[in-house]
Amino acid sequence: MGTWINIEDATTEDLAKVSTLTRLDVADFHDSLDSYEIPRIERQEGNTILFVRSPDPDDTENFTELLTIIISEKYIITISASKNKIISRLLDQKLTVATTQKSKLLIQILLRIYQSYNLEIKNVRNIVLKSRSAAKKVRNADLIEFAESEDVLNQYISALVPMNNVLEAVRGGKFINLYEEDEDILQDLLIAGKQAVDICVVNIKSIKSLRDSYQAVFSNNLNKIIKLFTALTIILEIPMIMTGLFGMNVPLPFQSNVFGFIYVVMITVTISLTILIIFWIKKWL
Repeated sequence: MGTWINIEDATTEDLAKVSTLTRLDVADFHDSLDSYEIPRIERQEGNTILFVRSPDPDDTENFTELLTIIISEKYIITISASKNKIISRLLDQKLTVATTQKSKLLIQILLRIYQSYNLEIKNVRNIVLKSRSAAKKVRNADLIEFAESEDVLNQYISALVPMNNVLEAVRGGKFINLYEEDEDILQDLLIAGKQAVDICVVNIKSIKSLRDSYQAVFSNNLNKIIKLFTALTIILEIPMIMTGLFGMNVPLPFQSNVFGFIYVVMITVTISLTILIIFWIKKWL
Protein backbone atom coordinates (compact mmCIF):
# COMPACT_ATOMS: atom_id res chain seq x y z
CA MET A 1 0.00 0.00 0.00
CA GLY A 2 1.35 3.40 -0.90
CA THR A 3 -1.16 6.03 -1.93
CA TRP A 4 0.33 9.45 -2.66
CA ILE A 5 -1.79 12.31 -1.35
CA ASN A 6 -0.77 15.81 -2.40
CA ILE A 7 -2.32 18.80 -0.61
CA GLU A 8 -1.86 22.28 -2.11
CA ASP A 9 -2.93 25.56 -0.48
CA ALA A 10 -3.25 23.58 2.74
CA THR A 11 -5.59 24.77 5.49
CA THR A 12 -6.06 23.73 9.12
CA GLU A 13 -9.03 21.58 7.96
CA ASP A 14 -6.70 19.71 5.58
CA LEU A 15 -4.26 19.09 8.41
CA ALA A 16 -7.09 17.70 10.52
CA LYS A 17 -7.91 15.17 7.78
CA VAL A 18 -4.24 14.17 7.53
CA SER A 19 -4.21 13.70 11.29
CA THR A 20 -7.11 11.28 10.98
CA LEU A 21 -5.41 9.30 8.20
CA THR A 22 -2.02 9.02 9.88
CA ARG A 23 -3.16 9.02 13.53
CA LEU A 24 -0.71 11.82 14.10
CA ASP A 25 -1.36 14.72 16.42
CA VAL A 26 -1.90 17.85 14.33
CA ALA A 27 0.66 19.60 16.51
CA ASP A 28 3.33 17.24 15.12
CA PHE A 29 3.04 18.71 11.62
CA HIS A 30 1.25 22.00 12.20
CA ASP A 31 4.47 23.76 11.12
CA SER A 32 3.52 22.80 7.56
CA LEU A 33 1.76 26.15 7.35
CA ASP A 34 4.75 28.11 8.70
CA SER A 35 6.52 29.76 5.76
CA TYR A 36 9.65 30.30 7.90
CA GLU A 37 10.05 26.71 9.09
CA ILE A 38 13.57 25.28 8.69
CA PRO A 39 14.18 21.81 7.16
CA ARG A 40 14.27 18.91 9.60
CA ILE A 41 13.19 15.28 10.00
CA GLU A 42 11.13 13.72 12.78
CA ARG A 43 9.74 10.34 13.73
CA GLN A 44 6.28 10.33 15.32
CA GLU A 45 3.96 7.38 16.01
CA GLY A 46 5.66 5.22 13.39
CA ASN A 47 5.42 8.01 10.79
CA THR A 48 8.33 9.94 9.31
CA ILE A 49 7.85 13.68 8.85
CA LEU A 50 10.23 15.68 6.67
CA PHE A 51 10.22 19.46 6.37
CA VAL A 52 12.16 20.54 3.29
CA ARG A 53 12.41 23.76 1.30
CA SER A 54 12.48 24.15 -2.47
CA PRO A 55 13.53 27.29 -4.39
CA ASP A 56 10.76 29.72 -5.28
CA PRO A 57 11.92 32.80 -7.25
CA ASP A 58 8.43 34.29 -6.99
CA ASP A 59 8.72 34.55 -3.21
CA THR A 60 10.53 37.86 -2.80
CA GLU A 61 10.90 37.40 0.97
CA ASN A 62 12.19 33.86 1.57
CA PHE A 63 13.00 32.85 -2.05
CA THR A 64 12.16 29.29 -0.95
CA GLU A 65 8.91 27.51 -0.08
CA LEU A 66 8.22 24.88 2.55
CA LEU A 67 7.22 21.35 1.59
CA THR A 68 6.16 18.82 4.22
CA ILE A 69 6.45 15.12 3.42
CA ILE A 70 4.78 12.55 5.69
CA ILE A 71 5.53 8.88 5.16
CA SER A 72 3.22 6.47 6.94
CA GLU A 73 2.54 2.77 6.55
CA LYS A 74 -0.22 3.36 3.99
CA TYR A 75 0.43 6.80 2.58
CA ILE A 76 2.99 9.27 1.42
CA ILE A 77 1.57 12.77 1.90
CA THR A 78 2.99 16.04 0.58
CA ILE A 79 1.69 19.29 2.06
CA SER A 80 2.42 22.83 0.87
CA ALA A 81 0.90 26.16 1.85
CA SER A 82 0.76 27.11 -1.84
CA LYS A 83 1.14 25.31 -5.14
CA ASN A 84 4.60 23.76 -4.98
CA LYS A 85 6.29 23.98 -8.37
CA ILE A 86 8.46 20.89 -7.85
CA ILE A 87 5.49 18.67 -7.00
CA SER A 88 3.41 20.17 -9.82
CA ARG A 89 6.09 19.38 -12.40
CA LEU A 90 6.54 15.90 -10.98
CA LEU A 91 2.80 15.21 -11.22
CA ASP A 92 2.63 16.57 -14.79
CA GLN A 93 5.25 14.03 -15.86
CA LYS A 94 4.89 10.29 -15.97
CA LEU A 95 6.32 8.81 -12.79
CA THR A 96 8.93 6.12 -13.29
CA VAL A 97 8.56 5.07 -9.65
CA ALA A 98 5.54 3.36 -8.12
CA THR A 99 4.02 5.18 -5.19
CA THR A 100 4.25 1.94 -3.23
CA GLN A 101 8.03 2.42 -3.25
CA LYS A 102 7.93 5.27 -0.76
CA SER A 103 11.69 5.61 -0.37
CA LYS A 104 12.21 5.85 -4.13
CA LEU A 105 9.42 8.41 -4.48
CA LEU A 106 10.93 10.44 -1.65
CA ILE A 107 14.32 10.36 -3.36
CA GLN A 108 12.70 11.48 -6.63
CA ILE A 109 11.18 14.49 -4.87
CA LEU A 110 14.48 15.37 -3.17
CA LEU A 111 16.35 14.90 -6.45
CA ARG A 112 14.03 17.37 -8.21
CA ILE A 113 14.44 19.86 -5.37
CA TYR A 114 18.24 19.73 -5.55
CA GLN A 115 18.16 20.00 -9.34
CA SER A 116 15.98 23.09 -8.98
CA TYR A 117 18.47 24.61 -6.51
CA ASN A 118 21.34 24.00 -8.91
CA LEU A 119 19.39 25.67 -11.73
CA GLU A 120 18.48 28.74 -9.66
CA ILE A 121 22.04 29.09 -8.32
CA LYS A 122 23.30 28.94 -11.91
CA ASN A 123 20.86 31.71 -12.89
CA VAL A 124 22.12 33.91 -10.06
CA ARG A 125 25.71 33.20 -11.05
CA ASN A 126 24.95 34.20 -14.65
CA ILE A 127 23.54 37.51 -13.42
CA VAL A 128 26.72 38.14 -11.42
CA LEU A 129 28.98 37.26 -14.36
CA LYS A 130 26.97 39.47 -16.70
CA SER A 131 27.28 42.41 -14.33
CA ARG A 132 31.01 41.76 -13.94
CA SER A 133 31.55 42.05 -17.70
CA ALA A 134 29.92 45.51 -17.62
CA ALA A 135 31.66 46.75 -14.49
CA LYS A 136 32.67 50.05 -16.12
CA LYS A 137 29.03 51.00 -16.65
CA VAL A 138 28.01 51.41 -13.05
CA ARG A 139 24.30 51.83 -12.34
CA ASN A 140 22.27 51.94 -9.17
CA ALA A 141 20.20 49.10 -10.59
CA ASP A 142 23.31 46.90 -10.61
CA LEU A 143 23.93 47.47 -6.90
CA ILE A 144 20.29 46.68 -6.13
CA GLU A 145 20.54 43.52 -8.23
CA PHE A 146 23.68 42.49 -6.36
CA ALA A 147 21.94 42.98 -3.01
CA GLU A 148 18.98 40.86 -4.17
CA SER A 149 21.26 38.12 -5.53
CA GLU A 150 23.20 38.02 -2.28
CA ASP A 151 19.95 37.76 -0.33
CA VAL A 152 18.77 34.90 -2.55
CA LEU A 153 22.02 32.97 -2.09
CA ASN A 154 21.95 33.48 1.68
CA GLN A 155 18.40 32.14 1.80
CA TYR A 156 19.47 29.13 -0.28
CA ILE A 157 22.31 28.42 2.13
CA SER A 158 19.91 28.70 5.07
CA ALA A 159 17.74 26.04 3.41
CA LEU A 160 20.43 23.78 1.95
CA VAL A 161 22.55 23.33 5.09
CA PRO A 162 19.71 21.85 7.24
CA MET A 163 18.44 19.92 4.21
CA ASN A 164 21.84 18.27 3.89
CA ASN A 165 21.46 17.25 7.53
CA VAL A 166 18.07 15.76 6.67
CA LEU A 167 19.70 13.80 3.84
CA GLU A 168 22.33 12.52 6.24
CA ALA A 169 19.59 11.30 8.57
CA VAL A 170 17.64 9.63 5.75
CA ARG A 171 20.80 8.02 4.41
CA GLY A 172 21.46 6.53 7.85
CA GLY A 173 18.37 4.33 7.37
CA LYS A 174 16.90 5.02 10.81
CA PHE A 175 13.84 6.80 9.45
CA ILE A 176 13.14 5.08 6.11
CA ASN A 177 14.04 1.65 4.77
CA LEU A 178 16.35 2.09 1.81
CA TYR A 179 17.45 -0.06 -1.09
CA GLU A 180 21.13 -0.32 -1.89
CA GLU A 181 20.80 1.86 -5.00
CA ASP A 182 18.89 4.43 -2.93
CA GLU A 183 21.87 4.87 -0.63
CA ASP A 184 24.10 5.60 -3.63
CA ILE A 185 21.66 8.21 -4.95
CA LEU A 186 21.39 9.84 -1.52
CA GLN A 187 25.17 9.96 -1.29
CA ASP A 188 25.31 11.71 -4.67
CA LEU A 189 22.58 14.10 -3.55
CA LEU A 190 24.46 14.87 -0.36
CA ILE A 191 27.62 15.66 -2.33
CA ALA A 192 25.60 17.82 -4.73
CA GLY A 193 24.01 19.63 -1.77
CA LYS A 194 27.36 20.44 -0.20
CA GLN A 195 28.69 21.60 -3.57
CA ALA A 196 25.64 23.84 -3.98
CA VAL A 197 26.39 25.44 -0.60
CA ASP A 198 30.03 25.95 -1.61
CA ILE A 199 28.97 27.54 -4.91
CA CYS A 200 26.62 29.87 -3.04
CA VAL A 201 29.45 30.92 -0.71
CA VAL A 202 31.80 31.54 -3.65
CA ASN A 203 29.16 33.59 -5.47
CA ILE A 204 28.48 35.66 -2.35
CA LYS A 205 32.19 36.45 -2.12
CA SER A 206 32.19 37.42 -5.81
CA ILE A 207 29.19 39.68 -5.26
CA LYS A 208 30.87 41.39 -2.30
CA SER A 209 34.05 41.86 -4.34
CA LEU A 210 32.12 43.29 -7.29
CA ARG A 211 30.11 45.56 -5.02
CA ASP A 212 33.33 46.91 -3.52
CA SER A 213 34.69 47.46 -7.03
CA TYR A 214 31.51 49.26 -8.04
CA GLN A 215 31.70 51.49 -4.98
CA ALA A 216 35.32 52.30 -5.85
CA VAL A 217 34.25 53.20 -9.40
CA PHE A 218 31.42 55.33 -8.00
CA SER A 219 33.84 57.17 -5.71
CA ASN A 220 36.33 57.69 -8.52
CA ASN A 221 33.66 59.06 -10.85
CA LEU A 222 32.39 61.33 -8.10
CA ASN A 223 35.91 62.64 -7.47
CA LYS A 224 36.32 63.38 -11.18
CA ILE A 225 33.05 65.29 -11.27
CA ILE A 226 33.94 67.29 -8.16
CA LYS A 227 37.38 68.08 -9.59
CA LEU A 228 35.85 69.19 -12.91
CA PHE A 229 33.32 71.47 -11.26
CA THR A 230 35.99 72.91 -8.97
CA ALA A 231 38.21 73.72 -11.96
CA LEU A 232 35.30 75.27 -13.87
CA THR A 233 34.37 77.33 -10.81
CA ILE A 234 37.92 78.73 -10.63
CA ILE A 235 38.01 79.48 -14.37
CA LEU A 236 34.61 81.18 -14.36
CA GLU A 237 35.47 83.10 -11.20
CA ILE A 238 37.87 85.35 -13.17
CA PRO A 239 35.12 86.96 -15.33
CA MET A 240 33.01 87.41 -12.22
CA ILE A 241 35.87 89.19 -10.41
CA MET A 242 36.55 91.45 -13.39
CA THR A 243 32.87 92.22 -13.73
CA GLY A 244 32.65 93.03 -10.04
CA LEU A 245 35.70 95.31 -10.14
CA PHE A 246 34.63 97.28 -13.20
CA GLY A 247 31.11 97.56 -11.86
CA MET A 248 32.26 99.66 -8.91
CA ASN A 249 31.29 103.31 -8.83
CA VAL A 250 34.92 104.59 -8.52
CA PRO A 251 37.51 105.79 -11.05
CA LEU A 252 38.80 102.74 -12.97
CA PRO A 253 41.31 102.06 -15.78
CA PHE A 254 39.96 102.36 -19.33
CA GLN A 255 36.74 104.00 -18.16
CA SER A 256 37.29 106.92 -20.51
CA ASN A 257 38.72 104.80 -23.32
CA VAL A 258 36.44 103.98 -26.25
CA PHE A 259 37.84 100.44 -26.40
CA GLY A 260 37.85 99.95 -22.61
CA PHE A 261 35.19 97.24 -22.66
CA ILE A 262 37.06 95.28 -25.33
CA TYR A 263 40.30 95.55 -23.33
CA VAL A 264 38.60 94.24 -20.19
CA VAL A 265 37.04 91.36 -22.09
CA MET A 266 40.36 90.45 -23.73
CA ILE A 267 42.20 90.54 -20.39
CA THR A 268 39.50 88.39 -18.81
CA VAL A 269 39.54 85.85 -21.65
CA THR A 270 43.33 85.73 -21.63
CA ILE A 271 43.50 85.02 -17.88
CA SER A 272 40.73 82.39 -18.11
CA LEU A 273 42.40 80.66 -21.07
CA THR A 274 45.76 80.70 -19.28
CA ILE A 275 44.24 79.02 -16.22
CA LEU A 276 42.41 76.55 -18.49
CA ILE A 277 45.68 75.61 -20.23
CA ILE A 278 47.46 75.20 -16.90
CA PHE A 279 44.68 72.94 -15.62
CA TRP A 280 44.80 70.94 -18.87
CA ILE A 281 48.58 70.48 -18.65
CA LYS A 282 48.29 69.45 -14.99
CA LYS A 283 45.44 67.06 -15.98
CA TRP A 284 43.12 68.66 -13.44
CA LEU A 285 40.25 68.62 -15.94
